[in-house]
Amino acid sequence: MAEPSLPTPAAAVPDRGVVQLRVRYCECDPMRVAHHAAYVPWLEMGRTEILRGTGVTYADMEAHGYFLVVVRFELRYRRPVRYDDLVEVRTRVSGGGRVKIEHEYEVVVVEREGAAPPEGPIDAAAGTSTLACVDRQGKPRELPGWLARS
Repeated sequence: MAEPSLPTPAAAVPDRGVVQLRVRYCECDPMRVAHHAAYVPWLEMGRTEILRGTGVTYADMEAHGYFLVVVRFELRYRRPVRYDDLVEVRTRVSGGGRVKIEHEYEVVVVEREGAAPPEGPIDAAAGTSTLACVDRQGKPRELPGWLARS
């Protein structure tokens, strides 16, 4: 049975986005430093919010048989992020093709202890990821035309 067609985006796919989040206590180690595993969902939030800006959600894509799987992920930790810091996840679509999408990320502390850091935003981490599009059986498939990059 053929998949129903995916909705057409209401807006062009942005090439970048910013998500702010407050570091929760459950994301930290006993020294109140954000655990390295907390960063992965933060970066996912950055990617999915870029897509949401088009008017098509990742849930819409899955419902129509398009699944984006992480095939490569790299993250460099530069400075600690602490409990209750306000963090910006800055995400940029950096490349891709007919089947994959590449992103670059910056994680920046914009507020610590209730105020902007005196030296300005703190460059906490930077990374990259590559996502591949697959079907329900896990076989590669082309991205929707409006999402593919040439």
